Amino acid sequence: MTDNNGRSGVSAGDGAAPGWGDTTADGLLAEQIITALRRVIDPEIRQPIVDLDMIGGVRVHGASAAIDLKLTIVGCPAATTIEREVREAAASVAGVSEVDVAVSIMTKEERAALTGKLRGGRPKTLQFGPESLTRIYAVTSGKGGVGKSTLTANLGVALAARGLRVGIVDADVFGFSIPGILGIAGVKPTQVNDMILPPLAHDVKVISIGMFVEAHTAVSWRGPMLHRTIQQFLTDVYFGDLDILLLDLPPGTGDIAISIGQLLPQAEIIVVTTPQPAAAEVAERSALVARQTGQRVIGVIENMAGLPQPDGSVLDIFGSGGGADAASRLSTPEEPVGVLASIPLSVALREGGDSGLPIVLSQPTEPAAVAITALAAALAVRGRGLAGRKLGFSVS
Repeated sequence: MTDNNGRSGVSAGDGAAPGWGDTTADGLLAEQIITALRRVIDPEIRQPIVDLDMIGGVRVHGASAAIDLKLTIVGCPAATTIEREVREAAASVAGVSEVDVAVSIMTKEERAALTGKLRGGRPKTLQFGPESLTRIYAVTSGKGGVGKSTLTANLGVALAARGLRVGIVDADVFGFSIPGILGIAGVKPTQVNDMILPPLAHDVKVISIGMFVEAHTAVSWRGPMLHRTIQQFLTDVYFGDLDILLLDLPPGTGDIAISIGQLLPQAEIIVVTTPQPAAAEVAERSALVARQTGQRVIGVIENMAGLPQPDGSVLDIFGSGGGADAASRLSTPEEPVGVLASIPLSVALREGGDSGLPIVLSQPTEPAAVAITALAAALAVRGRGLAGRKLGFSVS
């Protein structure tokens, strides 16, 4: 097709599938540009912008290309990045020497179509239902201060570094800390109509109540509000297809732990404790509550398990054996529970949490980082259970 200036082009509004029908030189070049634009990935949705209908059209006249770029919302945080990558992709096509990008904003109807496409045409519902193939690990503890959030954040980053698609839900509404540990404190999610796009940190999609409240604000909600918040995180937030979802639960056995059990009964529980016997005894209670809602306890992580000394010895500041004791007491003949990992006490691990740079990236050979990376490797290859899932066949 041609515009009033005689330029040939194609529309990408339908995903720019082959067969546009313009066989002129300019038309063929426009098709090549669309193909190149498929390399541009929306950094929040993590899909090609062409498939998201963000390219309204491409027009070519000689060596000049004009591209219509439609951003999802006003003030899109990725606008500069997307526009730059669109220019670079178009300019990389042989025969193109000039690129003009006209930036506009999707209409309300176009945004509605986009959210419908992302949901696969299904109505808004819980993303990780019984039929989901996403492995869900809920990281819990009986008491605070055992390093549960730091371990969850580093574990998520280590899993993503293995090429897995990972999401983290910071379900610790009162003591949210995941954004700070991952270096995205103050970053707000993008909202497209009623869909929330989670920020990305070290290739991990993250959502936290800390992204919706002012800094240094205390959250003081009762049960119904807590349940609604977690439900919205699992319904309104678009994670896309994940291999693994980690949930950082608050310490103890309160409303949120019960809500997670109701909403995600297929989630598998990982209990975090320190080696101290008193801490291990308290940690068991969170696992017992999870079992009451039908969830399975798969193991214990013993954190702060001794401080390595220069001479090779280990100083057991918080005692020893608590993790193994907790695992033993939680084990049943039907459901054996073991120690998944023993993480040494680490100053670098704490510093990484304060600076927002996880130790598994900044100091991968540090003993705590090695232990977390080994844990990620083990969890990455665990099979998905089929309990409660439709197998997709019927007997006639």
